[in-house]
Amino acid sequence: MQHNALMELYVDELKDLYDAESRLVKAIPKMAKAASSEKLRSGFEEHLEQTRGHVDRLKEIFENLGEKPSGKKCAGMMGIVKEGEEIMDEDFEGEVMDAALISAAQRVEHYEIAAYGCVRTWADLLGENEASALLEKTLEEEKETDEKLTQLAEEINVQAKESGSEGEEDEEEEPPRGKARGARA
Repeated sequence: MQHNALMELYVDELKDLYDAESRLVKAIPKMAKAASSEKLRSGFEEHLEQTRGHVDRLKEIFENLGEKPSGKKCAGMMGIVKEGEEIMDEDFEGEVMDAALISAAQRVEHYEIAAYGCVRTWADLLGENEASALLEKTLEEEKETDEKLTQLAEEINVQAKESGSEGEEDEEEEPPRGKARGARA
């Protein structure tokens, strides 16, 4: 009985992931277009191809289970994608927008890492060895993408900080006079 319940949960979560990955296939090109860094844009484009592969792997798993991959909406990914769209609607520019895009992309990766880690473990427990290997491969790719985003962030975040302070250097602030503004002597 527990085996059947775990299998039900496993299939349900695979459907959730299938919907999540399908949503990302539509969202990633928008993120790539919003990026000003060539490295970041290229990274998004590479991950788009990888994400298409993730969809294909999930289809293969469903086929082997005799299940259809559809039928569930991934509320978690819908929310994360919506937040990413809101970030792109902000009037951030250049490196600051890139830093925001990296933040949004890493939220996606962390969500996927958690989900793929769970379904891979369940596949192991259920004796779904072929599915486990496919899920492990995807999990490793998601971790690699997260690491690449971290490396890009180390460079882009510094650039974003510098671009945000360029205008401040031109304007000299009045030094404090020891009294609060408007105070009478």
